[in-house]
Amino acid sequence: MKDKKISIDTEFIKLQDLLKLAGLCDTGGMAKMIIQNGDVTVNGEVCTMRGKKMRKGDFAEFDGEKITVI
Repeated sequence: MKDKKISIDTEFIKLQDLLKLAGLCDTGGMAKMIIQNGDVTVNGEVCTMRGKKMRKGDFAEFDGEKITVI
């Protein structure tokens, strides 16, 4: 599993924006679809909320990649 770290300078980043920023999907529509299909886990649990607030220390996993917010 590849591990990417995404640094934010705000309080949080929405899950769909995190996936786009990490390059795991090209569009917001694609991010919405994979999240609502239950293909993404957040901190080890399936998450279907595309607006999930990801804060520093949280991680998401999709398609063999792990993205950690730092």
